Amino acid sequence: MLKRKITLILLLLLIILNIILTPKITPKKQKNSKEKTEYMTLIIKKINLKEKIYNLNDKRNNIEEHVTILKESIMPDKENSILFIAAHSGTGKIAYFERLDKLKEGDEIVLIYNKKYIKYYVKDIWEENKNGYINVNKEKEKQLILTTCSPHKKNKQLIINCIKKD
Repeated sequence: MLKRKITLILLLLLIILNIILTPKITPKKQKNSKEKTEYMTLIIKKINLKEKIYNLNDKRNNIEEHVTILKESIMPDKENSILFIAAHSGTGKIAYFERLDKLKEGDEIVLIYNKKYIKYYVKDIWEENKNGYINVNKEKEKQLILTTCSPHKKNKQLIINCIKKD
């Protein structure tokens, strides 16, 4: 009988310790509309690319994991928008722009933003020194600038200037 009481007391102590040491879980706050998981989607059929792009303030908006919006961007719903999107090329699972150099003038790029399909076409393609800057002339039309490391030249970056289709 005494052995049974001791066992029960030990069991109760273990339960109490478990309750005390278990972290409290609080429910996640409901996300508001500005904190959507997926901000936009980039579709380039010619190179079989369809990738989510996350909001500028989202920690997943980084080039080490995903296709990335650069902070200098003016979103597509704004007047005179110019959207800068970058991703790795080369090989591996994060080389989203591995085949970006296959694009040619006139090729179509689609951006899904705010549930709208925005079509762009490739206007210009060039390479320039990789120095942290992109030299691009602002067009009258809305622009999409795609950039990645040059697949052919070290210390160069590939720049693809796209203009919104009407």
